[in-house]
Amino acid sequence: MDALSYKTISANKATVNKRWFVVDAEGKTLGRLSSSIAKVIRGKNKPDFTPHVDCGDNVIVLNAEKVALSRDKMTTKEYVSYSGYPGGQKFISARNLVAKKPEALVEKAVKGMLPKNKLGRAIFHNLFVYAGNEHPHQAQKPEILEF
Repeated sequence: MDALSYKTISANKATVNKRWFVVDAEGKTLGRLSSSIAKVIRGKNKPDFTPHVDCGDNVIVLNAEKVALSRDKMTTKEYVSYSGYPGGQKFISARNLVAKKPEALVEKAVKGMLPKNKLGRAIFHNLFVYAGNEHPHQAQKPEILEF
């Protein structure tokens, strides 16, 4: 047996092969869609996954306003923000969040599934969410990703 055949290959910024994918969120459940997207932008679906390197792909999400939430979560699920001042805590329901900024629902769900560190913040920039059916990334020749 050759000892080199057992050598572990660790990916780095220069050896990572990044691809572009398009996901249509229309009618898909928010949590299941978000966890699948988080795996792809983190790079966990690749055989050369390295935990401390951004080795994931870029994902474009279309039709974010048409994502589905199970049961009555559209009215009961609340997102909390806090300004840091006394009395500065704000609550917004999922329905109002979709009306105000349709992309935020998917962005918040995926961001919560990424690591809470410098790498997680950098990986989050590989996600592009759009409310409609159009996106400005045609030059990257994205492939359709089905889950």
